[in-house]
Parts: sequence; C-alpha cells; structure tokens
Amino acid sequence: MRWLAILFCLMMGSSGAAQTTSLRTLDTDYSAASWKAVGRIDFGHGAFCSGTLIAPDLVLTAAHCLYQPGSNRLWPTNVIRFRAGLRDGAAAATRVAKAAAAHSKFDPVGPLTAINVAHDVALIQLGEPISTFDVPPFYIHNDRIAPGPVSVVSYGRDRADAQSRQKQCQMLVQLGDAMVFDCDVTFGSSGSPVFSHLNGRGRIMAVISGMMEIDGQKRSVGMALPERVTELKSQLRLQVAPPTARVKRITVGGGTRTGTGAKFVRP
Repeated sequence: MRWLAILFCLMMGSSGAAQTTSLRTLDTDYSAASWKAVGRIDFGHGAFCSGTLIAPDLVLTAAHCLYQPGSNRLWPTNVIRFRAGLRDGAAAATRVAKAAAAHSKFDPVGPLTAINVAHDVALIQLGEPISTFDVPPFYIHNDRIAPGPVSVVSYGRDRADAQSRQKQCQMLVQLGDAMVFDCDVTFGSSGSPVFSHLNGRGRIMAVISGMMEIDGQKRSVGMALPERVTELKSQLRLQVAPPTARVKRITVGGGTRTGTGAKFVRP
C-alpha cells in the first residue's frame, strides 16, 4: 500500500480549480449516438462490466472482469457477450466472444498496487465483427498524458440498463503507468473508457480498474494503454492461431493417407 501514501503526497499539491461535472444518464437517441461503441459486457449470473469497441472485432476492458469474482478462474469464453450501446434493453449490436485475453502480468487475486493496476487490461475478440458504419470504434490515446480534464462513459450498479457519462472529471496524478482520477464510478464500471478530448473525437486514455479512498474521498484508478494493448494483441494472436494444415498424400495405386490443439476492486 506504499504507493497510496506517495499518491496522497503528490495529490496534496495538485490544483483543485478544474471543474468536475456530475454523472448524467444518456437516455435519448441524440445524447447516446456518439457513444454506441461503449457497451455492457455480460458474463452470466448478473455479472457485468463496461467495455469499448476499438476495432470491428475487439473490445477493450479491465482484466479482472474476465475472472469469476474473488478467484483466479476465468469466465468461459462462450458466456461472454458484448452489447454495444445498450440502452433500455436494446443494443446497437450484440456479439458473443470468440477469444479473450487478460494481461499476463495481471494478478487477479493480488492487491490494488500500482503494478497490478497498470496491467489490469484485457481484450475480447468477438465471434463476428461489428460494422464500423453502425458502430464506429474509438481509438487509443497515444499522445503525452498530463493531469487535467477527461471524461468517462460507463455502466454501473443501479444504472446497468443505460450508459452514463461524466462530461468532465480530472486525471489528478500519474505514478508510472497507473493514474488516479476523481471520476464517479461504481461496481460494474470496471473497464469503462476514460477519454481525452485533445483532438476532436475522444480517444481512450485509460480504462477504469478500481476505486480507493484517499483522505476520505473516493478516487478511481486506471492505466496507460498503448503498450498494454499491443501486448494483449500478441496474446490474442497466440490464442486464435490458424489450425495446422491438413496434408493429403497420394500413394502408389491411388490410395490416400491423411496426416496432421466482475469483480470490481474494492477500496
């Protein structure tokens, strides 16, 4: 827990002048139109997380979402279902997972440390791609990260049937690849995208890993993404490698022979 003390000291010197807005439900077609790539990931038995389409067949979320609560047992891939832009029972697209990869350096039963937060990232590959015409994916933020305003779109406990958006909250401090925000999140918000808005349409700066309490105030934590996403794509490629080719040999006489394997981190 030493990193919490370091963060507290750093945050005591950070500016509190920036404006943080309240959470608002995206309850109309107009308000939700730009955020259809953010969806709810269902795992069965009422468990869900938030996730974001970053390619026609790839969903970004938190690694701990892929593990059954309180354990190191992964959810079976065939129970994972992504519902893009889910609102009041209707989704822009629904897909079942084909493969899923939690970052190999994430410890699902480990403590909320800076290192574990930094690797709390996962990718889900969908069985069928989603049309980019219907649901345009979001891109990863690859520029410099600095404290300042961000936004979050999420699902959560007591607001599981529609996205909610916090138009502006603050990235307060970064320690290595872990970041602390004052964004309003709750159980089910794991995997929610944190957006930067430096160049027009938002880009994903981080995903929500968990929450903690610092000096009596609730804070959310996330991580820098570019390297983690690249590493996860390599993990996925190993999972979905093409099958070994079947070789047919023609023998003398014309015969043939064929030859050939949600929990949400508590404070």
